[in-house]
Amino acid sequence: MFLKQYLIPRLIQYILVILLGISAVFFIPRLLPNDPVLRTISEMRARGSYMEPGAMDKIISDLQQMYGLEGSIFDQYLAFWGRLFRGDLGVSFFQFPTPVLDLIMTALPWTAGLLLTTTLLSWAIGNLVGGFAGYFANQRWSRVLDAIAMIVRPLPYYIFAFALLLLFSYLLRLFPVSGGARLGMRPSWTWPFIQSVLWHSFLPALSIFVLSAAVWFQTMKLVVQNVNAESFVTYAKLSGVKEGHIVARYVIRNALLPQITGLGLSLGLIFSGALITEIVYSYPGLGTLLYNAIINGDYNLIMGITIFSIIAITTSVLIVDLIYPFFDPRIRYM
Repeated sequence: MFLKQYLIPRLIQYILVILLGISAVFFIPRLLPNDPVLRTISEMRARGSYMEPGAMDKIISDLQQMYGLEGSIFDQYLAFWGRLFRGDLGVSFFQFPTPVLDLIMTALPWTAGLLLTTTLLSWAIGNLVGGFAGYFANQRWSRVLDAIAMIVRPLPYYIFAFALLLLFSYLLRLFPVSGGARLGMRPSWTWPFIQSVLWHSFLPALSIFVLSAAVWFQTMKLVVQNVNAESFVTYAKLSGVKEGHIVARYVIRNALLPQITGLGLSLGLIFSGALITEIVYSYPGLGTLLYNAIINGDYNLIMGITIFSIIAITTSVLIVDLIYPFFDPRIRYM
C-alpha cells in the first residue's frame, strides 16, 4: 500500500518538478538581453583585434558552437538535456573554457560551510528560545526578546550586512572587509587557514544568523502559543503533570513539526547561496558566482547553479516527507 499509493506517485511528482524546474531554468536566461556571443565580439573589438572582411560570420559560428548556442532554441534544448544526462553542464562563457562544474565545485564548499552552519544554528537556537518565549509569553524577558525580533526581522539582508560591515570592518576595524581567507593562502586543513576562514566568514555568518534566528524565533513563539491553548495541554496541566515535561514533551515537540519542514527547505536553498550577503562581503561562494553569471549573461553557469538548487530543494522536501512519520506519529502512509 505504501509503495503503490504514496511512494511511487511521490517519486513521479519529484521527477516532474525537477524536469519542469530545469526546463524553466533553460528558457528564462535566454530571455535576458545579454548575448554572450555579441559581448565576446565587442570585447575583441575593444581590444583592437583585427577582423578580416567576412570573418565575422565565421567567428560568430565558432563562438556559438563553443558556447552550445548553435541552432534553434529547441535544438539547444535537446543538446542541453543530452549533455546534462552525461553530467556535462558545459563551459562558462565569461571564464571560458573553464567547465561550469569546476566553478561550482570550487564555490560550493564556501557557501555550504557558511550557510549550513548558520542555518542549523539559527534553527536550533531560534526554535529553542522561541519555544520557551512562547510558553512563558507573559514573562518580561519574553516580551523584550519579541520586541528585538520585531525590530530585526523586517530588516533587509543587504541593509543589515552593510551595517555590520561599516561598524565592525570600517569603523572598529575588527574584521576583514572582504574575501573568504587571507590573500595568498591555499585551501588546506591547517589551523592557520581554518582560522583565517573563520575570521573572514564571521560577519557574513552573523548577518545571516541574526536575521534567520529572528524569523525562527517569532514563528516558533506563535506556534507554541497556539499549541499551548490546545485542550490536551490544558488537560495535562490540570492533571498535575510537571511543567517542564509539558513544555518539552507536549508543547515544543508538537510545535517543532512545521519547523522541521521549514528546515528542509532552508537546507535545500543552501545550494543557491546567500546572494546579497556574499556580494556585500565579496565572499567567494555560489551567491557571488551566480551574480557574476547574471551580469555577464553566462547561461550555462546560471543553469548549473540553479539546477543544483532545484535538485537540492526537491530532494530535501522529499526526504522530509518520507521521514515525517518518525516525528509525527499521527501521520501514516498506509
